[in-house]
Amino acid sequence: MAWTNKEISALVEPDRAHRKAYTDEDLFELEMERIFERAWIYVGHESQVKNPGDYYLARIGRQPMMMTRDHYGEVHVLYNRCPHRGAQLCSARSGNAGKRIRCSYHAWMFGLDGKLESIPAIDGYDGTNLTIDGEDFQVPKAARAASYRGFWFASLAEDGISLEEQLGEAKTGFDQLIDRAPGRETEVVGECFHMVQHSNWKIFLENQLDASHPGATHESTGIAAQMVERDMRADGRSPPLSYGFLSDFARLGIDGWGKFGTVGHPHGHCTLEGYMGLRPDDPETNAYVKAMYESYGEERAEEILGVNLHHSLIYPCMSIQPPLQQLRTIRPISPTRTMSEIWHFRLKGAPEAIYQRALGYYYLVNSPSTMVNADDLFNWWKVQHGLDSQGGDWVSFHRNAGFDIIDGNLRKSPEGSMSEMPLRHMMHVWRDYMTAEEGA
Repeated sequence: MAWTNKEISALVEPDRAHRKAYTDEDLFELEMERIFERAWIYVGHESQVKNPGDYYLARIGRQPMMMTRDHYGEVHVLYNRCPHRGAQLCSARSGNAGKRIRCSYHAWMFGLDGKLESIPAIDGYDGTNLTIDGEDFQVPKAARAASYRGFWFASLAEDGISLEEQLGEAKTGFDQLIDRAPGRETEVVGECFHMVQHSNWKIFLENQLDASHPGATHESTGIAAQMVERDMRADGRSPPLSYGFLSDFARLGIDGWGKFGTVGHPHGHCTLEGYMGLRPDDPETNAYVKAMYESYGEERAEEILGVNLHHSLIYPCMSIQPPLQQLRTIRPISPTRTMSEIWHFRLKGAPEAIYQRALGYYYLVNSPSTMVNADDLFNWWKVQHGLDSQGGDWVSFHRNAGFDIIDGNLRKSPEGSMSEMPLRHMMHVWRDYMTAEEGA
């Protein structure tokens, strides 16, 4: 059906959303047009194209794109499409194209900035409308591309707010992922985990700051981790700190997650206050703090380490957990399928033990094989199937509705609650994006 702005607005109420927002094919196409192909969408980190000739593929909405680094060190975001016959220029997820990009179909050659450089047997085009410098025969660039501290985003819309305006105060998540490095740089480690979730992309975002689910969904995993910890202590061994990432799910119980505050930022971003004891008094942590002091000075180092931030959601496309050196981004495929990428980062200058500690979380909590991730994926799949049923039309976001604390342009959850404020906040921003088109 052709949706009007009035009909779309009616899908979102102050404390609930209609199931069609998660299931309708036509709404999904509008989401791609009005959100994912207009807003700033994460492409990748500069360390993924470290050397001249490097490229990395990503999708922005429905569009296949690639991030490249040219021989002057500049990064570009290009459409992954040859302007001759439409073939994708690069097919491997990442690699090095050498001095220029060669289309495998007819050997047209392009610079790493997308400029057409040569065509075999070019005299065959004499007297035609094709010219080697013609605009239609260059690899198109994203309308806008920008980096915040090495994290590259692109927007396919010619106009709109700047990247820094869209990120606003939520860019603290990126700051933390860099500032927590004694070497003042961070880099991607290896390739990411890829998963296709059989659920709508909004369900992924909602789950990240849904404080009422961990103690219920992941209780069995927490109990299993507690049993392992107990057995290790009985044998005189100290369980690794990373095991606590799992046992906390049972230790806190279902009601114990209300102590972690959430904040809604402009443009749909949300943050969760830190809840994990990542600064214990142990030799590895103390060595890390010492390295931070030596790099920044004690006062500045304590400012960085004292930021109470566990999790940032950058709407509509990503999740950052700076203390755990992890970033996740989503690429919607259909109303019921979402590709997620889970990346891990190394803090340059930090002791190896700190990296291994964060890597433990990466493997134990968010890898495709962990029980925690399996719990989430199964629930999201069940939600998506339930939304297809006629057993009810509305998704409830009623927990603590009407009690949000407004602080300037921020929206905060009540203290001690497991408020569904972030879920309401994101759906209201979804409605605003979807109805922003004039005359729709």
